Amino acid sequence: MSAAQAVPALAAVLDEVDSVLGRYVAFPSTEARHAVALWSAHTHAVELAESTPRLALLSPEKGSGKTRTLEVLERLVRDPRHTTNASAAALYRLTSRQPPPTLLVDEADAIFGAKAGPHEDLRALLNAGHRRGAITLRVNAERKPPEVEEFPAYAAAALAGIGDLPDTILDRAVVVRLRRRAPHEEVTPFRQRDGRGLEPLHDRLARGVLAERDRLDGAEPDLPAGVADRAADVWEPLVALADAAGAHWPDRARTACLSLLASGQRPDGGSLRLRLLADTRALFVADDRHLVPSAELVDGLLGLEEAPWADLRDKPLDGRKLARFLAPYDVRPVAERPRPADSTARGYRLADLRDLWVRYLPPPPGTSPPKKTVTAVTSVTSPGATGSPVTAVTDTGMPVTDALPQELPLIAGPVTAVTAVTDTPGGALRLVEDDGLDYAGGRLGDCALCGQSCRSRERATGRLVHGACLDRAAS
Repeated sequence: MSAAQAVPALAAVLDEVDSVLGRYVAFPSTEARHAVALWSAHTHAVELAESTPRLALLSPEKGSGKTRTLEVLERLVRDPRHTTNASAAALYRLTSRQPPPTLLVDEADAIFGAKAGPHEDLRALLNAGHRRGAITLRVNAERKPPEVEEFPAYAAAALAGIGDLPDTILDRAVVVRLRRRAPHEEVTPFRQRDGRGLEPLHDRLARGVLAERDRLDGAEPDLPAGVADRAADVWEPLVALADAAGAHWPDRARTACLSLLASGQRPDGGSLRLRLLADTRALFVADDRHLVPSAELVDGLLGLEEAPWADLRDKPLDGRKLARFLAPYDVRPVAERPRPADSTARGYRLADLRDLWVRYLPPPPGTSPPKKTVTAVTSVTSPGATGSPVTAVTDTGMPVTDALPQELPLIAGPVTAVTAVTDTPGGALRLVEDDGLDYAGGRLGDCALCGQSCRSRERATGRLVHGACLDRAAS
């Protein structure tokens, strides 16, 4: 191998790519530029990753650098196909090639926007093609009889458009929200002759990535805390590539991951229902009542100045619309007392809303999800019962309900000593009896341990829990 063909250090080549991108495009942040540089390198090793993130270049107005970014990327990525109007049939055949080309789709709002035409096949291809091994099925009507054909759909793709893209694309994308360049932000005009001058950099990038194939194949890099599920699928190949490059790129990749995940989200979280959950959490997260009346919940939402609830298709949110928003989550208004001394009101149990906040919303900034653990159980005895006492249960880090076996025997006779079973700092579980607090004629709520209907309240902490469940936990 000649000196001119020597394998370049990948970190140095990424530095060059990053510099070129910054020369021609005014990115909103250095983290966004680093992410685009990593994505361009990823296209040269897409077959080594389990998934390939879409690169979503979005802006509120034209003239924000989306097309310019695609033009520069066209000179850096592997086997580019820059298009604005390719048919689905053409792209099916392109993505069937091995290795697959890199799709650079401009004016993606014409495909996904409100005025988009019939592009269901193309949308399906772009949705499915982020996962390695994905195929699309089509009927070849030209054959007699017609036959079903399989088309590989896996391919890297960058999409540029005005506005937003569907949630199914954004969830699979590194989202870069570009903006129109300010007067003080200077960039170099990009001409076709400049593109030809980038060909040597393209070749060095391809060789640098190829040299790291062994480290990239099947790589499972450590991602920043809290990056999981679909977000992990998106960022894993880019972070793996940064780790293979070394130098400052591992830190750059993880910083870009957290920054772009935060800035790339839609303000409403992707849907009005998620926005509703986020706003209810902001209003009532610290509320200590059992129930929030519907009228109070609606008034609180209408009072949020920047929220959409005062103008939903020219009409404000009301109790009926609120019920329709929450019905898909199987949360419905009930008639109960907000507090034991209050009059009965119709509204939503805070326990139900809190369950939705935990399941569907990320933790508030600076917090982490609460974790219930069994920390210690000592000297649990029962008069007349045989067998050895439970002497030690160590912290497993598992939720209480997960740490217990599916079926637990009841203790024969009264429990005489439960010395230290805790689920929150300083809060000891104490045996309780039915206190008769029945807010709605049949139940008070759900037991904190088993989730079944419960009419017993723990006197020390006020939470709902069956005495039998405490017995089982203690044994």
